[in-house]
Amino acid sequence: MEPDRWLGIELRHFLALEAVARTGSFGKAAISLGYTQSAVSQQIATLERIVGQRLVERPGGPKPVVSLTEAGRLLLTHADAIAARVAAAQADLTALEDGQAGTLRVGVFQSVGQRILPDVMRRFIGAWPQVDVSLTESADDTELLALVERGDLDLTFSDLPLVEGPFDSVELMRDPYVLVVPAGSGLLDRPNPPSYREIAEHDLIGHKHCRTLAKIEAGFGRPVRFVFRSDHNQTVQALVAAGVGLALVPRLTMDPEDESTALIELPKIPPRTIALAWHRDRYRTPAALAFVETAQQVSAELEQELVAA
Repeated sequence: MEPDRWLGIELRHFLALEAVARTGSFGKAAISLGYTQSAVSQQIATLERIVGQRLVERPGGPKPVVSLTEAGRLLLTHADAIAARVAAAQADLTALEDGQAGTLRVGVFQSVGQRILPDVMRRFIGAWPQVDVSLTESADDTELLALVERGDLDLTFSDLPLVEGPFDSVELMRDPYVLVVPAGSGLLDRPNPPSYREIAEHDLIGHKHCRTLAKIEAGFGRPVRFVFRSDHNQTVQALVAAGVGLALVPRLTMDPEDESTALIELPKIPPRTIALAWHRDRYRTPAALAFVETAQQVSAELEQELVAA
């Protein structure tokens, strides 16, 4: 395989391959890209000629469903990464052009949105009134990190450790795990918090998307019975109040003022660590740097409040 032939590969070839894999047909791929079907077929054929291998299976029939060969699937993994870097480069140039104005795009999940973000936004907007902050919410921080990698977000709140990828981060605070019990529970009268074994004896409620919780489950050393999972914090707390089960969740996800439930600290369970993450190879605007600094200040104050409570 001659290396110089690969210099003829263009981004549009990779985009055509991705569209064919995603849609399963040349016609649908053409529509999604705004090309003609013949143009997509030509780009795939050119790519196959350059790499010297068949990339797409082309079955016959009136409505053929095309699929990638093993070589096509392998090449697609590199194509996705290249397309993501191009999108990130476009976002960088936009940020550089905007300077200290423009839009700062931030990913956030619910507990951060309720307990950390409001004070961060109040302080940041006061200091940077010319910057528009656009928020993207998801219960799954891996989805938010994927948006950072593609250049669709400038920053995102996330749990540590981060998933593998081109990311840097700064730790904001540690959020201790609590056992949420109905008000009046007998567990509240005990001098010591329940052990792992005692917690495992109860029906539990937890979050659907929480990478920290998955590690905690492994630490029990025995099966743990989660009878319900929800990423809506109010739903979790309401289910505990209704007697459905006890919730094993980070403290910030619960409303401490809810009189129908009570929170029991679990010092032996590792806390969730909240961070702000960004793409390590991308340009960070002064506004992005200021947002991170503001989040650090707010989080440090909130962590001190939790310790003192």
